[in-house]
Amino acid sequence: MKKSVFSFFILISAIHLGFAQRVLIHARPAELGFDEVFINQQVDSIMKMGIDSLAFPGAQVLVTKNDTVIFHNAYGYHTYDSIQAVGLNDLYDLASVTKIAGPLPALMKLVDEGKLDLDQPFSNYWKPWRKQKDKRELTLREILAHQAGLVPYIVFLNEILRENGNVKRRFVHQSSDKRFQGQVYDGLYINHRFERKMNRIINRSKVSEEKKYLYSGLTFLIFPNLIEQITGADYQTYLEENFYKPIGANTLGYLPEGKGYENNIVPTEVDSLFRKTLVSGWVHDENAALKGGISGNAGLFGTADDLAKLMLLFQNYGRVDGWQLISAETVKEFTAVQFRENENRRGLGFDKPYFNNSELPLAEAYPSPLASPESFGHSGFTGTFVWADPVKKLTYIFLSNRVYPSRDHQNLYNLNIRPALQDVFYRAEYDR
Repeated sequence: MKKSVFSFFILISAIHLGFAQRVLIHARPAELGFDEVFINQQVDSIMKMGIDSLAFPGAQVLVTKNDTVIFHNAYGYHTYDSIQAVGLNDLYDLASVTKIAGPLPALMKLVDEGKLDLDQPFSNYWKPWRKQKDKRELTLREILAHQAGLVPYIVFLNEILRENGNVKRRFVHQSSDKRFQGQVYDGLYINHRFERKMNRIINRSKVSEEKKYLYSGLTFLIFPNLIEQITGADYQTYLEENFYKPIGANTLGYLPEGKGYENNIVPTEVDSLFRKTLVSGWVHDENAALKGGISGNAGLFGTADDLAKLMLLFQNYGRVDGWQLISAETVKEFTAVQFRENENRRGLGFDKPYFNNSELPLAEAYPSPLASPESFGHSGFTGTFVWADPVKKLTYIFLSNRVYPSRDHQNLYNLNIRPALQDVFYRAEYDR
């Protein structure tokens, strides 16, 4: 049921584009002051409970202390037929973790460079909003902190499906040509004009006059276009050259099916509405799929190792192997609570602990009640979760496909599995 790796090796550092790739050190928990027996017993018990309760067919947990991987185990299988065991180098659909792993570091860098201002109207940069009275004065700070009053979600799938469930041929074809280039799935291609239609709908969507915390992923759908406009570079290339390659996160990226990875890709949901099959190797989120799989709200795939490299970059305030990829000042700004007076716990793009988290029992806390107030992370709809604690130097990665075979599986949430696992490592440290 379980595979684990505890090794005492250092990945060879290589120079790429003038940067040293991220050095990952692996060691046993006991070497860094953790109760290894306690960790193994507790994690095994929680993971067994999760699999037995159908919270997920399989998952993996990776934890670092300082910059050292002290735990990386895989549990269960890709599906409930128990055929393909979860592997430590499997690729996962990261879902909304994409938000902080894709567009957010790019936005942080552009703020660093003075090309974006958090407190200027977003319409200064995204010109269609200049014509929208209710959006004209919204700032990027309000948007990233989910304080702008934007609509939480728009189901764009409704725009391409007929009442009988068939797709509208003017939007989706089974073969590609110069108009249908964005691939939605094997044998499904989206008309390039549909992205403009999505943007128009977002631009014209309503804005609430009440400014309070309301999670919205709408602008993350347009952030890749914005990043391309400001940088003049292809969005994917910009991420690879400025972040993924320098930290050695070689599997982080979009559209893994076309990249020839040897890694197995963990499937997500059996899509009964649109793709009419088990979704594997293509983004689960329908809105991201309709953007050809390349979006800011979802669409990234990656391994636990590579996610750890990125979260360590954030935990170390933008610094990796002597290079400052993002200024510490900017990372601290993005990972800080923005609108506490409005009872909004969020940072800029990043999620944060509940304000009274340390006072709550584990069953009610988010994340572990032992996580520091300075910690930050994000969750994903498919069953993913990443969290970094720059005070206690703990980074926690949880990857699963809880939406298999259906998103109706809610026990990952009902049983509070992800905070419970994270809590084990805080409690296991002898000198905490």
